[in-house]
Amino acid sequence: MTAGLKTIIYPVKDIARAKALFSALLETEPYADEPYYVGFKDAGQDVGLDPNGHSRGMTGPVPYWHVTDIRARLAALLDAGAELLQDVTDVGGGKLIASVKDADGNLVGITQDS
Repeated sequence: MTAGLKTIIYPVKDIARAKALFSALLETEPYADEPYYVGFKDAGQDVGLDPNGHSRGMTGPVPYWHVTDIRARLAALLDAGAELLQDVTDVGGGKLIASVKDADGNLVGITQDS
């Protein structure tokens, strides 16, 4: 079971320009502002900017489904024919993420909070 789509991550090449654009769009400053990730919260959504996303196979924005058991959900996706892009990774604060590609090339992310 999921808690829905609450996070979307954009791969960006120029994080400073992307941060300025999303600050203007969301009319807020980021809650996380690091060279490897910039994150915004707006209207119950988490919007992230990843300057390393392109090098990890992100071809566009990736929606992240919030799940209660990331390892079980990842195994189910792989059993259903998904291709692993990023295995379960702790990105800090106990937050776990993983991503796969479906048969049509769509990227699907999953995340679990601690």
